[in-house]
Amino acid sequence: MNHVVIHTDGACKGNPGPGGWGVRLQSGQHVHELFGGELGTTNNRMELTAVIEGLKALKRPCQVTLFLDSEYVRKGITEWIHGWKAKGWRTASKQPVKNVELWQALDHVVSSAGHQIEWRWVKGHAGDPGNERADALANKGVDKALGR
Repeated sequence: MNHVVIHTDGACKGNPGPGGWGVRLQSGQHVHELFGGELGTTNNRMELTAVIEGLKALKRPCQVTLFLDSEYVRKGITEWIHGWKAKGWRTASKQPVKNVELWQALDHVVSSAGHQIEWRWVKGHAGDPGNERADALANKGVDKALGR
C-alpha cells in the first residue's frame, strides 16, 4: 500500500458565510493540491468537505496519515459517528446530526475505499507547514467562491 500524507483545512469568512476547503496530499516526492469553496456555508462544513475531497482523490487503497486541525471532524469520525448511526443519525440529545449528508459521505469513503487511516490532530495556525499550506489553499477556495 502506498503511504500518503494528507493535510486538510477549512476556512470561513463569517460563520455562516463564504467558505473554502484545502487539501495537500503527498506520497514520496509527489505533491497534489486541491481546493474549492462555497458561498453560504460554515467552517465545520468546509472542514468536513476538505477531508472528503482529500480521501476521494485517492484512486486505490492507501495507508493514510491525515492531519487536520478540526477536533469536530476527528472526534466525529473516530468516536461520535458510531452512536449517531445507532440512533438513526441523531445526537445523544435526540436532535438530528448537523451536516448529516457530509458525515454520511465521509463515512462512506472511509468504510468503502479500503484505506488504513491514522487521524492526527494538529494545532491550527501554529506553524505546522502542512497545515499552513492547507489553510492557504482553503483561503484560495474562499476567493474562488467569491469570484476573485
